[in-house]
Amino acid sequence: MPEHTQRPAAAPARHSTVLGLMSACVVLAVALVAAVNLALPDLRAGSLHPSSAQLLWIVDSYLLLFAGLLIPAGALGDRRGPKGALLCGLGLFTAGCLLTALAPNVTVLVAARGLAGAGAALVMPATLSLAVRTAPHGRRAHAVAVWTGATGVAGLLGNLGGGLVLQYLPWQGLFWVAAPAALLLLALTARLTPRLAAAPAGPTDPAGTALLVLGSLALLTALIEGPGRGWDSPPVLGSFALAALLLGALAAHGMRARNPLVDPRLLRSRPLRAGVLGVSAIFFGMYALFFVNAQYLQYAKGYSPALAGLAIGPLAVAMLVVSRLSPRLSLRIGPRATVAAGLACLAAGLGLLSLVDGATPYPPYAGILLVLAVGMGLATPSLSLTVIGSLPAERAGLGSGLNGAAREFGSALGVAAMGTVLASRTGGFTDGMSAGFRLAAAVVTVLGAVTVVWLRPVPGRAESGSGPAGNGREAAADRDAGNGRDAAADGDAGNGRDAGRGQDAAEGRTDAEPGARSSSSGAQAAATATPSS
Repeated sequence: MPEHTQRPAAAPARHSTVLGLMSACVVLAVALVAAVNLALPDLRAGSLHPSSAQLLWIVDSYLLLFAGLLIPAGALGDRRGPKGALLCGLGLFTAGCLLTALAPNVTVLVAARGLAGAGAALVMPATLSLAVRTAPHGRRAHAVAVWTGATGVAGLLGNLGGGLVLQYLPWQGLFWVAAPAALLLLALTARLTPRLAAAPAGPTDPAGTALLVLGSLALLTALIEGPGRGWDSPPVLGSFALAALLLGALAAHGMRARNPLVDPRLLRSRPLRAGVLGVSAIFFGMYALFFVNAQYLQYAKGYSPALAGLAIGPLAVAMLVVSRLSPRLSLRIGPRATVAAGLACLAAGLGLLSLVDGATPYPPYAGILLVLAVGMGLATPSLSLTVIGSLPAERAGLGSGLNGAAREFGSALGVAAMGTVLASRTGGFTDGMSAGFRLAAAVVTVLGAVTVVWLRPVPGRAESGSGPAGNGREAAADRDAGNGRDAAADGDAGNGRDAGRGQDAAEGRTDAEPGARSSSSGAQAAATATPSS
């Protein structure tokens, strides 16, 4: 039932409890992605004996459902209230973890991972909405920053915690640990989190959702099954054709539907296209790394799972640090230059990883990870805010959902591409890894160049975010939120709408495209999405 009663913003002490609880939910949903990557060697050697293609499905089924359902899951939170959506998401996540641990075969395992991904899609926007809407005036920007920081910490905790679990337990142990943790969070959420009124309903588009998920599934099927079946085999060619048909139908449906899930006409905005493409490119490259990193450290270097989890730590920590510095640099030199520098570092780091083999010492490898972390941390905040800020205020929730969907789809395609190259090479693991990194570097270079071109400012207009930082932004953000807009912060991953709009008003900026809204440094933290590694 919709949540009709609106409670006032929580007192500071209670809000701290809610904010900590919401951050814990996010950490659990995101950390499991990192931990699963560490479990791949155990999965491959375990009793299920998955093929290379099946390993990709085990990872990507979670990401695919996460990405495909993120926007409609946020809309459900709009219509039913964020607490109900969060409880439902935690329930699905728990069920998915239990089914994964008990899976008797790979088919059930893949389906269970998809169920957990659907739960995560409900968790993410609902937790941010509750964190922001329960914050007292003057603390909303802080709530957004804490929530966003949790997404970054999750990657580090997933590697460290997952490595420790896998050191002493089989791969099923990850899910036996995650399931009760999710149940505990569900119980605490039910008891401690207030019910908030439903916000204005987002798009209800089951046909668009089905076309989006099925089209993406068909595309991934072709990419994953191509090496084993042959790229010219009827099933693979048929999957490519079906993907083109379904995604084309999605575009046509979006043009005709009264309230579509995604309106293709929005992509007429050049900044929006740039942001979506750039975010997808970043996570394509980073998840290509994450898919092979644990396998490389365990297969080629002989590291234990716990040591492999610890070895990725410098990357996660550096991404957190650089992503906090990126907004200041963006204000000084402009978001376009910041994004260009970040994408260049990312492509260079992937290229350097193609030179790594089993004899490479850890310090040079860690140095390359730091290059990647700098690139990720520099480019992601500006690109994410470009997506969120390129739409009018009344469509800000859609922008947040698009940003999240671009991130997860890029991640899924990066995993699929790297796994495909690994499966098609016969020269050993490190040979396939090197070829995969060369491909990833080329993809990021090409997509990054297009992104930077699309980010060029319109003649006669200042580049968004390049001006000096104004004072009193957080206060302005909270004045804006105090004007009754915190209800609008609920929705498809409402990433810091309140802060963003107040900042726009405080600085008087305009975006690079007519009718679009500017990205704001006051909401930088809201869009700084550090991935699980």
